[in-house]
Amino acid sequence: MVTPFGWLASRIALERRSLRAASLTAMVAAILIIVGGGVVRVTGSGLGCPDWPACTDGSLAPTAQMGIHATIEFANRLLTTVLCAAVGWVIIAARLQREPVPGITRWAWVQFWLVVLNAVIGGVTVWVKLNPFMVAGHFLAATLLLTAAAITWDKTQNLTAKQQPESTPQLKTLGTSMLAINAVMVILGTAVTGSGPHAGDSADVPRMGFDWLGITVVHAVAAVLALVMALVIWRTSNQQQVPNVSSKATMYVLVFAGQGAIGIVQALTHLPELLVVCHLVGSALVWIGAVRLMLATHAPQRTVAARAHS
Repeated sequence: MVTPFGWLASRIALERRSLRAASLTAMVAAILIIVGGGVVRVTGSGLGCPDWPACTDGSLAPTAQMGIHATIEFANRLLTTVLCAAVGWVIIAARLQREPVPGITRWAWVQFWLVVLNAVIGGVTVWVKLNPFMVAGHFLAATLLLTAAAITWDKTQNLTAKQQPESTPQLKTLGTSMLAINAVMVILGTAVTGSGPHAGDSADVPRMGFDWLGITVVHAVAAVLALVMALVIWRTSNQQQVPNVSSKATMYVLVFAGQGAIGIVQALTHLPELLVVCHLVGSALVWIGAVRLMLATHAPQRTVAARAHS
């Protein structure tokens, strides 16, 4: 049985650059979804549209009488349309490659299903009136989508690489540990946000029961551990002469340093809205860096002894 994609693939073939452009666009769209949610939160627009999927019982879009909060919330919902188009482009571009790329195609479809998951969780979040644990779940689902987008984009970069990346068993272990610490840091970040002042709506929205200062300190400790682990990977990759891992570790550390500076300043200045949004952008970039560094450490393994004799 010939599928629509199979029929198209027999008539249309796309170049690698179209796939790289599509995967990059999808990753940027995934970042925008996270940032858009942050804008909704800091402006108190989370219940600007009090229902889902329609904005109100009688209207899909907000009315003029509903004010700016409804407009901000609805604009954030429209970002999902942009994201759907971007992910759809990745699926089509992957399926219509001259040379099949089944691994990338699978990750493109993972993005599609994660978009569906995000939409559903977003709707439930509205229905439960911004329960902070559901809001945290919505952010983590968006982070899963960003993970799939980052993996897809990273894989497209290796398709045309002149020299395929490689790693070592020690770096693989370090890379796995580094990503796990970053995941803990992200989860703790949702607890910091859920306990902080930006509830997502100007109404009396419940907060998580954590002490904000205490959970912030724990989050900061996890961040320090993540940075230390990245520095260990950087040093080890240089010692073992694994340039692909070393370059990604360097990029991660630089982005992390900027993100850390923003985090410290926002904590000391009582969480101004603009810095909170900047911190969300930074968190997305740090997570992308962590995922790509992990992938680099999980490249085909080659022992240090074999490297020495190459």
